[in-house]
Amino acid sequence: MLYEGKPLDKYFVADFVCFEGILVEIKAVTAMPLNFIRQVLHYLKATGYRIGLLINFGASGLQWKRVIV
Repeated sequence: MLYEGKPLDKYFVADFVCFEGILVEIKAVTAMPLNFIRQVLHYLKATGYRIGLLINFGASGLQWKRVIV
């Protein structure tokens, strides 16, 4: 896997990949801070996927954010 043209020493495993191109990241926290969105953006750039979905089940209601590169 490459990131900014450089091979990565480490790798991550997405929570889910749907339809061979939508990265899904699941969280269970009381709030969804901006750094979670940044995390999904980095994952998208590293994998080459264009669409990400960040889903949080830990808040008072379901929270979700669609992230597109």
